Amino acid sequence: MWGGVGIAVLLCAFTAAQGDLVGDVRSRLAQNSFSAADAELQTYKTQHGVTPEYLEALSWMARGAAATQQWERATSYATETRSLAEQELAKSHGQLDANPHLATAVGAAYEVQAQALAAKGEQTKAVALLKSALVKYGSTSIRARLQKNINLMAMVGHPAPPLQVAQYLGSKPATVASLKGSPVLLFFWAHWCIDCKAEAPVIARLRQEFGPEGLVVIGPTKLYGYAAQGADATPAAERAYIESVRAKYYASLADMPVPISKQNFDAYGASTTPTLVLVNRAGEVAMYHPGAMPYDELRSAVQKVMAR
Repeated sequence: MWGGVGIAVLLCAFTAAQGDLVGDVRSRLAQNSFSAADAELQTYKTQHGVTPEYLEALSWMARGAAATQQWERATSYATETRSLAEQELAKSHGQLDANPHLATAVGAAYEVQAQALAAKGEQTKAVALLKSALVKYGSTSIRARLQKNINLMAMVGHPAPPLQVAQYLGSKPATVASLKGSPVLLFFWAHWCIDCKAEAPVIARLRQEFGPEGLVVIGPTKLYGYAAQGADATPAAERAYIESVRAKYYASLADMPVPISKQNFDAYGASTTPTLVLVNRAGEVAMYHPGAMPYDELRSAVQKVMAR
């Protein structure tokens, strides 16, 4: 499921100018130098001890090992991250979101442990692990990430979760249940997301091509609490900003229904934007894909759903 993804792809978001521990470790991993990354960690730990930043960097060691299918090493790093993070959580009275580094570390540790189990053919155990984490951390910022990983393993072939459509932009969205009999492409996007803007022409082209045959496209989004350049925004101001982004970057999808709900992102585990979900005529998930897809690849998936 993850073996074909190279480490350079997983780490492409690294910015060399960061100059912090997490950035330094990711840089070493991008060069496929585990020894140098580990040396960075050990030096930091000697000087500063175990901190939330150290734990996030340690979780990147787990992700780097997973990206190169070194599953024993990945499990070791992920297990250590979880263990130390739980000790850190005890100090902060269990407030996972008290520090962003800590939340990222815990979410990544569960993700890698589940990936390692799935790689060994223990998918049931992997899903059970993630569900146990969801019970424990379901009210925190890592909820969608945990759900995403559950969905990657267990969503395809099952009924698509309902969408909350009370709040929306554009035309009023239909419910997933009412669309049974029609193939549906869900395009989860965010107003700040560069990859989403790049994916929009792909979605528009496919809708133009397959819309006459019944393909329905819905573009769920949510409020993030900020607008242009990260400035804090009220819900009303952010909605207005989203409308301006839609007009500028999504003109080819101007009439696409856009339900606005954090609950939709949680249910579909859309911690990555875009997230693309294809629902077949029976109302079942036929494809679940966090991240952008090129036209030819997505078209092939749509064709299969349309044919069935």
